[in-house]
Amino acid sequence: MKKLFIVTLTSIAALTAVVSTADAAQGCGAGFHRGPYGHCRPNAPGPVVVVPGGPRVGVYYHGRGYWDGNRYWMHRERWHGGWRYR
Repeated sequence: MKKLFIVTLTSIAALTAVVSTADAAQGCGAGFHRGPYGHCRPNAPGPVVVVPGGPRVGVYYHGRGYWDGNRYWMHRERWHGGWRYR
């Protein structure tokens, strides 16, 4: 009985030693993956850069006035459901 147990245990150990684990990086290292032709490629195209937008329509900018999309106006008023700049 002991011999059967030892043989079973060694065969299980041999089978688990033969099976390899999946390599997520595929040999390229952290932050890289394999491309379609087998070369290592970075995971992301580059750092994300956030650029602030230009002036928004209808917002008052101190020292300049309201921006209407074409120029700055110092005064505005409601007119027919919208804004009238003068």
